[in-house]
Amino acid sequence: MSEVLSQNEIDALLQALNSGEVDVQEIKEESEERKVKKYDFRNPQKIAKDQLRTLEIIYDNFGRLTQTFLSGYLRSPVNIEILTVDQYAYSEFSNAISNPAFLSIIDFKPLSGQIIMDISTKTAFAMIDRLLGGKGKGITAQRSFTEIELVLLKKIVNRLLNLMAQAWENVIDIRPTLDKVETNPQFAQIISPNETIALVTMNITIEDVEGMINICIPHITIETILDKLSTKLWFSAAQQEVTKDDIKAIENRLKKAKVTLKAEIGAAKLTIGELLDLDIGDVIKLDSKYGDEIKIKLGSNVKYFGTPGKKNNKLAVKISRIKKDGEDIDEQ
Repeated sequence: MSEVLSQNEIDALLQALNSGEVDVQEIKEESEERKVKKYDFRNPQKIAKDQLRTLEIIYDNFGRLTQTFLSGYLRSPVNIEILTVDQYAYSEFSNAISNPAFLSIIDFKPLSGQIIMDISTKTAFAMIDRLLGGKGKGITAQRSFTEIELVLLKKIVNRLLNLMAQAWENVIDIRPTLDKVETNPQFAQIISPNETIALVTMNITIEDVEGMINICIPHITIETILDKLSTKLWFSAAQQEVTKDDIKAIENRLKKAKVTLKAEIGAAKLTIGELLDLDIGDVIKLDSKYGDEIKIKLGSNVKYFGTPGKKNNKLAVKISRIKKDGEDIDEQ
C-alpha cells in the first residue's frame, strides 16, 4: 500500500519540484526499479498470515474448551489465553525447551506426521498436585517425573486430544492420538531442524501457578490442508448455493425421520374431584359427536382429519383430508 502524505509534505514536495531540487524523471526511474524483498533461507515463510490467523481461531476455541474441562477436572479455577501464533524453524523451538520437560508426541491422523504439545513442568506439577488432593502449588525444583505422575498426565493429555479434535472439526475431521511422552527434548526430534513449524503459544494459569502450553505443528503435517485454513475459503464455503444433490440428501434424511402421529377421537374437561371419583364402567362425555371427523396430530399440531374404523380386526383411522393453511380449529 502506498504511503499517504500529509498536507505539509505535499506542499514541500511541490515547492521542491518548482525550485528544481527534485527531478520528476528521477522519481519515475526510481519507481520503475524492481523492488527486492529480503528472504531468510534459514526461516522460510511457508505459512501465510491468513492461515496463521485461522490456526489462532482454532486454538483459541481449543483453549476455551480446555479451560472449561480443566476447571472441573482439577476443581480449581483455570484460565487459558492465546499469546502468539507464528512460524519458526523447528530448531528454534527445540533449542528453547528446558530439560526436563513434558512433551506429548501426537499422531495427527488422518494427516501424515506428528505434532508436539509442550506443557511446562510448573503447570504439569500443579495439575498432579491438584489430582492428588493438594492445593495446586506445584513443585518449583527441577526434577524428572515419576512413573505414577506420567500416568496421571497421560490421562489428562488424552482428554485434551478429544477437545482438540472438536476445535478442528470445522476444517477437518482429525483423530489425534498420543504416541508417546518424552521428558528429554533431544528424543523429540519429529522433523529435521530446518523444517518450518507453526508454533501456538498459550498462557495457562491454575490457581496461582502460571505456565505455558506450546503446540508445535510442522508445516509438512498440515501442508495438504493449507488451502482449507484460508479464512476467505472458510467463510465463502458457508455462503455457497445449495445444489440439487444437497436438497436430495436432505429429503432422504427427512424421509427417515421418525415423528409421533396420534388420532384424537375427542376431549373432555373434568374437575380433579370428578377424576378421582372415576370407576370402572363410568362413561365420559366427549366434546365430539358421532360422525365428526377425527383430528390427526403430527406432534402437537393438527395436520389431517379422518374417520375411525377397523382394518384386519384392528382399530384404524382413515385419513379423509389434509388441514388447509389458515383453517381455524381448536388444536387443544
